[in-house]
Amino acid sequence: MFVCLIARDKSGALDVRMENRPAHVEYLKSTDHVHLAGPLIDAEGSMCGSMIVLDVPDMATAETWAANDPYAKAGLFESVSLTEWKKVIG
Repeated sequence: MFVCLIARDKSGALDVRMENRPAHVEYLKSTDHVHLAGPLIDAEGSMCGSMIVLDVPDMATAETWAANDPYAKAGLFESVSLTEWKKVIG
């Protein structure tokens, strides 16, 4: 199943994002669960969150994956949502 993770950064936390970005990108590459991923961009062109589509067997796996993301462990996110997603195009 596909699960879409939408995470919004805490206000003023770009430094936390940048400090943890190498570990986050390595985590993305280290698992077989990431279908696609990229940062959300605010009106000023700065990264302000994440959008990741996970390919997982169940929601519990998605929740565990999200909890182990270095960004989550660093306290970067103000909110995180996990929603089942159906691929139609692309």
